[in-house]
Amino acid sequence: MTHQPYYETMYILRPDIPEEEVESHLTKYSELITKSGAEVLDSQMRGKRRLAYPIAKHKEGIYVQLSHNGNGQHVETLEKAMRLSEDVIRYLTVKQDGPLPTPRTPASNEQPKEEAEKKETTDEKAQEKKND
Repeated sequence: MTHQPYYETMYILRPDIPEEEVESHLTKYSELITKSGAEVLDSQMRGKRRLAYPIAKHKEGIYVQLSHNGNGQHVETLEKAMRLSEDVIRYLTVKQDGPLPTPRTPASNEQPKEEAEKKETTDEKAQEKKND
């Protein structure tokens, strides 16, 4: 089974920028990819983490993972924009060859406990009927 290649860009933002600015960077780079004729598959903010070594006197950084699909020409545009931004302290784009990532939605990860229990009992009932 062959999979269509796609790209994953992990970039690290300065730890001292406000959350609204982090959101604007997420939007900016997603729109840049879309304008280049590519498609954004998934965008995840991984949060603030300690760096393995100091980068530009920063010991922490805000990690963001961006999965995108296109012909490869859009990667140069994206990386140039990141290189020119003072808020991006590191970035790396890797070409992946595997199943396309499924976008994660916060609502599906954080469903209420009662709904999860209802789903379990419904699944159990369906399994019991199947076994009869």
